[in-house]
Amino acid sequence: MNPLHETKLLMTRRHFFGRCGAGMGAAALALLFEERGLAQQAGLAGLPHFTPKAKRVIYLYQSGAPSQLDLFDPKPQLEKYRGQNLPDSIRMGQRLTGMTAYQSSFPTAPSAFRFAQRGESGAWLSELLPHTARHADDICFIKSMRTGQINHDPAATLIMTGFHMAGRPSLGAWLSYGLGSANQDLPAFVVMVSRGTGNTDDQPLYDRLWGSAFLQPKYQGVKFRSGADPVLYLSNPPGIDGVARRRFLDDLAKLNQMRQQATNDPEIGARIAQYEMAFRMQTSVPELTDLSKEPERTFERYGPEARKPGTYAANCLLARRLAERGVRFIQLFHRGWDQHNNLPKQIANQARDTDQPTAALLQDLKERGMLDDTLVVWGGEFGRTVYSQGKLTPDNYGRDHHPRCFTIWLAGGGVKGGVTIGETDDFSYNIARDPVDVHDLHATMLHCLGLDHTRLTYKFQGRYFRLTDVSGQVVKAALR
Repeated sequence: MNPLHETKLLMTRRHFFGRCGAGMGAAALALLFEERGLAQQAGLAGLPHFTPKAKRVIYLYQSGAPSQLDLFDPKPQLEKYRGQNLPDSIRMGQRLTGMTAYQSSFPTAPSAFRFAQRGESGAWLSELLPHTARHADDICFIKSMRTGQINHDPAATLIMTGFHMAGRPSLGAWLSYGLGSANQDLPAFVVMVSRGTGNTDDQPLYDRLWGSAFLQPKYQGVKFRSGADPVLYLSNPPGIDGVARRRFLDDLAKLNQMRQQATNDPEIGARIAQYEMAFRMQTSVPELTDLSKEPERTFERYGPEARKPGTYAANCLLARRLAERGVRFIQLFHRGWDQHNNLPKQIANQARDTDQPTAALLQDLKERGMLDDTLVVWGGEFGRTVYSQGKLTPDNYGRDHHPRCFTIWLAGGGVKGGVTIGETDDFSYNIARDPVDVHDLHATMLHCLGLDHTRLTYKFQGRYFRLTDVSGQVVKAALR
């Protein structure tokens, strides 16, 4: 057909439904929702698809890629290969980043840290994680994670959105879209960012990592900050009180509704809802971030940084408070794990930032009876190489990006604690057993929340999209 004729037909259809009477408009809207599978807000899509084990997720994203070799995947036999070139039979022609591709050699670098088995499960953890080690029997370690991306931005984009290029909704946005909010006074999806003391010039983070892309804007993550206003523009401007603000929003909503009736633009409805959410958050957010009623033992549990807004420890404490208040998806981004050089010092600092607060969060959830229905996820975008980037010395080394294998862990929310899934080879370079890719991880997370990853879809530009794209298998061994 002539594209101009198609455009006219579409405009005619849009205006027809937009100008119909209330009954006809509601019927048309319901049909549109049914066609697209978007009717979860009206309860027509049967979400969740089955009884969930988890009600919410706390995702502790370790930006920059933690070294599995120095935290979770001990290879003591590597000491006999110290300084020797990584065998070609292990590397198998893997492409390298520009940071090590032109090295004259790839010297094997054993970890500088000791490992021990922890808990009744005997899970192996590094001496860098003594607090997390106390929860070994609550955790499911997946040592055979893999990704197809070798650089930070596409790898982070993949693990956050299910696709390596920008333009897809984030994991939290999919969950907000599928399950909605359990607290009308707070967003369904909250994001907090902290800077670690490992690599202080670590990779930048972009708002699109928690964006909604082609889903409605109301599903994107709301970023909480460490300043006087945890959410930007939430406070009333000088000279405007709550009563005046309410009148202003009521009049603005009337204008927006008039425009929505004329254009039938769903973005306008989302805008009205966001204004109302912001108004309610003027009360709920200050209460949430007021830690004055937390007992002293709480701050002792989370560590010395817990009172300092914007730190990983403070954000972990806020994550627990958000979970208590029914926020569906809480995501902490902690920068600093990109240890290309001086790894022993940098990773020790980074572990010091995260170990105690992470364990405190698990303990808090457990004591409050919330760990059973809160899925906690810890991990980065890929792993690190067994060979040293740069010069290997007796007490120093660096590690480059490594997508072939890395470790993440899950706890609570339907996950089986005290198990280890997958295994790597003697160099922690290739997966020896039970590979798990990013889409498998996402499918498993959605399963814990009662969602079939193949059925949580959104029609955009003529295609049904989903978080797991065209693949993904639930990791049943991780589930109880």
